[in-house]
Amino acid sequence: MSLKGFSAPLLLAIEAELQRQVARLDEPCTRRFHEMLTYHMGWTGEGSGPDVQGKRIRPLLVLLTCAACNGNWKSALPAAAAVELVHNFSLVHDDIQDNSDKRRGRDTVWVRWGMPQAINAGDALFVLSNQAIMDLALTHSSETIFKAAKILHDTCLDLTRGQYLDMSYETRTDLTIEDYWPMVGGKTAGLLSACCALGSLLSGVDETIQEVYRDFGHYLGLAFQVQDDLLGIWGDSALTGKSAESDLVTGKKSLPVLFGIGKNGPFAQRWAKGPVNLEEVIGLAEQLAAEGARLYTQETADQMTDLALQSLRMADPWDEAGEALFELTNELLNREA
Repeated sequence: MSLKGFSAPLLLAIEAELQRQVARLDEPCTRRFHEMLTYHMGWTGEGSGPDVQGKRIRPLLVLLTCAACNGNWKSALPAAAAVELVHNFSLVHDDIQDNSDKRRGRDTVWVRWGMPQAINAGDALFVLSNQAIMDLALTHSSETIFKAAKILHDTCLDLTRGQYLDMSYETRTDLTIEDYWPMVGGKTAGLLSACCALGSLLSGVDETIQEVYRDFGHYLGLAFQVQDDLLGIWGDSALTGKSAESDLVTGKKSLPVLFGIGKNGPFAQRWAKGPVNLEEVIGLAEQLAAEGARLYTQETADQMTDLALQSLRMADPWDEAGEALFELTNELLNREA
């Protein structure tokens, strides 16, 4: 069975579980507040629908990993919802911190309701993630719930570390490619690694296999972020749902940018002069590609994906869920550029 066929019922269950968790705020006095969350999740408002809900890769990884370990994926649904709520909490806050006015082609929450309310909406998604993980009590032991909550909470702290580095790097001029990996390790790879750790934990497999799946998620997250960096400069905004020029204009020290700085050529010379204007973006992106940054970034994404696949082979995933995990890993590098 293909990834699409196997994951279809899982994705439906994920959406239902997410709506159940967010419905905690669906009360008369907080209905508008609830609307902010349902809008961000892509369920309501102008332009709502599957195309703006995101691919739900993180919760799908939780369930696929659980199933690939021959576990009952339905029992892992609260954990799947928890990681997706954490992810979306970070997106709401990222949009404020990055001054991004679009998310998946629609106005961001802060644009629509203002920054103070958007901060509160992000906080609510974070709290809901913690409430969701506790719903594992319906199907799992207290010891397992404690381990799952620790994975989630440790990952949230890593997310803040990664975000701190990401923002602090914007004003630094002494960075190298080596500085890139701690940032993305916390900001992106950490959550995907947690997804696989949670799925394997909740399946009941031994800790050795859990660690292999954690490694798989880690390298998969690195590959995903490197590919995102490529799209952040050379991507089609109509496909990615966000501005393709944002990484250059906001001064993001993404992998291709750090590569270009290290070359100390025309790109680095222009970068050192200060903020990039919108009018310069196309030419600067072309210069960066001419210096080899685009090829280097793609090759790095390929390398990280190979490491993820090696870990997944070591885990020896079970049956159709395992096939779906391999297919998902391969598809993550085929996003439109």
